[in-house]
Amino acid sequence: MTMVLRTPAVDGVRAAMAALRDWQYDGAPMQLHPGDIGWNCRFGTAETAGAVRTWTRNGRILAVGMLDSPTLLRMTVAPDAFRDENLARRLVEDVSLPERGVLPDGAVSVEAPQGLLLHDLLTEEGWGVDEPWTPLFRDLAEPVEDPGARIRAIGPEQARDFADVLRSAFNTTRPTREYWHEMSAGPFHADARCLGACDDQGKVTAVVTVWSAGPGKPGLVEPMGVHEDHRGRGYGRAITVAGAAALRELGASSVRVCTPSSNVGGVATYKAAGFEAQPEVRDRIRTA
Repeated sequence: MTMVLRTPAVDGVRAAMAALRDWQYDGAPMQLHPGDIGWNCRFGTAETAGAVRTWTRNGRILAVGMLDSPTLLRMTVAPDAFRDENLARRLVEDVSLPERGVLPDGAVSVEAPQGLLLHDLLTEEGWGVDEPWTPLFRDLAEPVEDPGARIRAIGPEQARDFADVLRSAFNTTRPTREYWHEMSAGPFHADARCLGACDDQGKVTAVVTVWSAGPGKPGLVEPMGVHEDHRGRGYGRAITVAGAAALRELGASSVRVCTPSSNVGGVATYKAAGFEAQPEVRDRIRTA
C-alpha cells in the first residue's frame, strides 16, 4: 500500500480537479476547492500544474495540495481518509522534509480542513497555529434576491477594469489585465463566472469570480473586491449576491468563502449578502 507523491503534468491536474469536485459537499469543513486551482490559472496553466501535489495509494488520489506561495500549502483529503493514519503520517513527513519538494526549510504554513488527523500529528511535531480566518456559507436552495445594482459579465474588454478593481481592493500591484486572460484561457474556466457591478455611469466598481464544483455541490467565491473609490455604497454586497445567483444557475447547492477574521469589513459584507459565519479556522505554521 505504497503512498506516491506527485507533481502532476498539466493533464494530470484534471484528475486532481476531479477528485476535489467529488470531495465537496454541504456541511464539509472549509477546504481546498476546485476553484482555488482554477483561480491559480491566472499565472498560467503550466505554472499552476507545477504548484499542485497529489498523494495516491493503489491508483486512487487520497490528498490534493496546491502551493499558494512557495511557503504555503493549501490541501485537503478524501472524506473517508480524514483519520487515515498512514496518509496523515506521510503528509507530515512530506511537508516537513524539504527534499520531498513540497515546502522549503524555515517558516512555512499548511492550510488543511478541521478534523484531519494531520492536525494532531503536526501538534505533536511542534507546529503552531496562525491568525484566525472566518469561513462563511450561504445556502442556495431558494432563489437569490435581486442584487440591487447593475451587474455585467466581465469579458476581455473589461480585463483592465477587473485588474484595476482587484489592485485597489487588495492594495497590491500584482493583478494585471493578463490575469483575466490567463484565467479565462485555462482549462477550468467553464466552471467560473466573472461579474462586475457598475455605477450609474457604467464604471466597474466591484468584481467577483465564482467557481462551480458541479451540480449539487458548494461553489466558491474567489476573489471578490470593491474599488476603494466606491466602498461603503453597497457594491460589495451587490456583487456577492450576483455571484451567488450565478452559482445557483450553474446548479450549485451553496456558496462558501473564507476571509481573515481581521478583515472586519469583508466579513460584514458577506453577512450582508446572506452568508452565515462558521467557526474560525487557523493555518498550521512552523516558525523555524
